Amino acid sequence: MTWFAVAGANRGIGYGLAKAIAGRPNTVVFAAARDATAQSLTDLAASHPNVYPVKFVAGDKASNQAAIAEIQKSAGQLDVVIANAGISNYFGPVGTTPVSQFKDHWEVNTLGVIVLFQAAQDLLLASPTGTPIFALISTGAASIAQFYNAAMGAYGSSKAAANFIVKALDAENPKLVSLAIHPGWVATDMGNGGAKAFGMEQAPVTVEDSVNGVLSRIDGATKEKSSGKFFNFARSSAGNMWDIDTDEIPW
Repeated sequence: MTWFAVAGANRGIGYGLAKAIAGRPNTVVFAAARDATAQSLTDLAASHPNVYPVKFVAGDKASNQAAIAEIQKSAGQLDVVIANAGISNYFGPVGTTPVSQFKDHWEVNTLGVIVLFQAAQDLLLASPTGTPIFALISTGAASIAQFYNAAMGAYGSSKAAANFIVKALDAENPKLVSLAIHPGWVATDMGNGGAKAFGMEQAPVTVEDSVNGVLSRIDGATKEKSSGKFFNFARSSAGNMWDIDTDEIPW
C-alpha cells in the first residue's frame, strides 16, 4: 500500500492527480483542499473508498499541521506528498504589478510549499519505503535559464523560489526524493484564465495528458535519477512559445 497526499485536490490538476491515483490498486489518497466538503471531493470519495478528503489551506501553518495530524492518526504513514496548491491571478510587467500580487503569489506558491513540508516532514521521512517523495507541481515559466517573457512576474518568481526549495530539500535530506515537475499549460480554470489573457480560447494541454505526464515522473522516482531535478511532464517540439522539447528543464 502506498499512501499519497495531494494538496489542492478539489479541482484542476490536483483533482486529476487524486482521481488517477485513487484508480490504482493498493493506494490511499488524502485529498487536501481548502474546502474538503467540495462536491468534487465528496463524489470522488463516494466512488473511491481509498480517498479521504482533508481540510488544508495553503500557507496556513495551523491547517497544515492539523491535516498531517489527521493523516497520522488515521494512517500512520505517508509516502508521497504532491505540493500542487497554487495560484496565478495576475498578468503584467514587473514595473506595474502591484506589490500585493507578489505577496499573494509568494504566500501560496512559495511559503505554502515550505509550510507543507515542515508539517509533513516527520511523517514523510519516516516512510517505510525508504524513499519518500516530495513532488512540487511547478511551471516552465519558473525557469530562469530558459526564460520567456510572458508578463508573469508574480507567478513565475514565486514558482522559481519554490524550485529553489526543492533543490534545498534534496541537499538537506539524504533519503528524500525531492523534485519539481512542469505540468504543461493545462486546460484548467487557472490555465484557461492565462490563455484568455493571451487571446487564446483555452490552454493547450488536457488535464488527462498532464496528469499522466506528472505521474510518469513520480512513479519509480529515485534519489539518484530524480531528486533535485526539474522535470517536464512530456517533451514537445511543436514550436510554440510554451513547448519544451527536453525531459528536464534548466533551473
